[in-house]
Amino acid sequence: MQVAQVDSGAGFSDGRSLFGVERVSARALGAVPPPLLVLLGVVSLQVGAAFAKQLFATAGASGVVALRLLFAAVVLLVVWRPSVRLSRRTLAVVAGYGAVLAGMNMCIYQSFERIPLGAAVTIEFLGPLAVAVVGSRRKLDVLWALLAGAGVFLLSRVEGGLDWIGVGFALAAGTMWACYILLGAKLGSRTSGGSGLAMGMAFGAVVAAPFGVAEAGPALLDPAVLVAGAVVALMSSVIPYSLELEALRRMPPRVFGILMSLEPAVAALAGLLVLGEQLGAWQWVAIGCVVTASVGSTRSSV
Repeated sequence: MQVAQVDSGAGFSDGRSLFGVERVSARALGAVPPPLLVLLGVVSLQVGAAFAKQLFATAGASGVVALRLLFAAVVLLVVWRPSVRLSRRTLAVVAGYGAVLAGMNMCIYQSFERIPLGAAVTIEFLGPLAVAVVGSRRKLDVLWALLAGAGVFLLSRVEGGLDWIGVGFALAAGTMWACYILLGAKLGSRTSGGSGLAMGMAFGAVVAAPFGVAEAGPALLDPAVLVAGAVVALMSSVIPYSLELEALRRMPPRVFGILMSLEPAVAALAGLLVLGEQLGAWQWVAIGCVVTASVGSTRSSV
């Protein structure tokens, strides 16, 4: 679930960013190779997701999403200080982007609650893969689509199977991810710097808040839960988005897309190491199919 993939065209030209974010990030990250920035972002995102899953028993999946979006929005609004003077069309794009962002996160977290992290992210990855395949005119991409479909079929047919409600939430998250990519392209063309991302994140937090309150209630005000929510926001939103935006300034989008294709495998490893979620041999084969399909589609799209 990556903002940088769709908002990279906006750049960092907005001089109003707090404390000269562009200059600070350039000094701090300039010496780090761009591929390493992407990989660090992927690891941060998926380890953050594994950490978030540990909070479900206390705050619920929707409660964790609400806290994640709220804290991420606060950080981004403070950093970018976006102007609230928007045209109606831009406001509609921001609202749509935020709503899809909230829905995507709520669906994938509901999926995390029911099936292993690696399986959920693998199924969700069908969303951006579908956007890449549908937007391509290459016959080879049909092969990549079939390979990805075979991977998901293997995931659902392994011994013990998967909870179908969890699979449904993952597919819904993937569908929203596809919409998110398309809306993000419009957002990047109508806003500058990280202002669109900040406003979209804030709107997403507003959308997610009622669901979080309904599920978690007073638990959301527990100091320990608030601190944990802030950590999740940093690991799953602020850090990966910042690293990926910086990486995209210095590397071709095709290479970025190939590296991002490792997300399902990294999610499976995070689930194994942090949560102890064991995957069978065929499940790893299934994840490998989707990763290979994503890499192949990305390489053939340029």
